[in-house]
Amino acid sequence: MRAEDVLPDSTNHVTIDGRLLRKGTVAAFLANARVWLDDGAAAAQHTQAEIDMAEALPALRALGLFELMEVRDAKLRAWLLGR
Repeated sequence: MRAEDVLPDSTNHVTIDGRLLRKGTVAAFLANARVWLDDGAAAAQHTQAEIDMAEALPALRALGLFELMEVRDAKLRAWLLGR
């Protein structure tokens, strides 16, 4: 299966388990995780990244992301387990 088989270019979201999931949610989570883990990131960037990651968790769980993949970074994994 290819990305366009899941969400074609003309589609920006899909509903899974009654939850609206936007295209780009996984990529945004990864980008925010990188900022959140960056010791050189400004405090405001770190805070915003954490807020954005927390908001994405229901969608990522609906996708089953964490059922198939384990987060290798211990700090991020502990944060996820606390949510």
